[in-house]
Amino acid sequence: MREVLLATRSEGKLRELRPLFAAHAIAVVDLRDAGIDESPVEDTLETSPTFEENALAKARHFHELSGRATVADDSGLVVPALDGRPGVLSKRWSGRTDLTGQDLDDANNRLLLRSLQNAHDRRARYVCAAAYVDGERQLVCRGEVHGRILEDARGDGGFGYDPYFLSTELGRTFGEVSAREKASVSHRARAFRALIQRLGEA
Repeated sequence: MREVLLATRSEGKLRELRPLFAAHAIAVVDLRDAGIDESPVEDTLETSPTFEENALAKARHFHELSGRATVADDSGLVVPALDGRPGVLSKRWSGRTDLTGQDLDDANNRLLLRSLQNAHDRRARYVCAAAYVDGERQLVCRGEVHGRILEDARGDGGFGYDPYFLSTELGRTFGEVSAREKASVSHRARAFRALIQRLGEA
């Protein structure tokens, strides 16, 4: 595998994943480079109840559009005290369809903190399913990282819920650590490393 289409419009995910693929000598083409304009259809690709199904749906969709070997992911925050929410709805949990980027992250985080206001159990885990589709093969791998949700944000790095997610392994939030430190334990890096390894074995 020399080149893949990385099917995400998230700048945060692109920043995290490009170095991972580069370390394995795999070139990354993003949706903008491939000339694939954003479409309302994309909002219908993440309607399944599992991260794995959603990741595969995205990879299949963009493979069909581009004809390229395609990787995609679905990821989110799972909080046991909230019965697993926000889960696959992590990006859209606040329901603020009028917001994007940091403004949307802020709205989601406000809802998370309100929902956990009276919770004693603040355990959480990030989950990622990474999928690959090339017309002949369909693969999906899962990665997880455990931690807890803080009451106050720490750090201004990362994206999404990162400043509130205290990693058990690192002892700091994903908002406080460097990109390299985050990649050493993150759910997304673990899922994509496992996917790349399986592709290399095939």
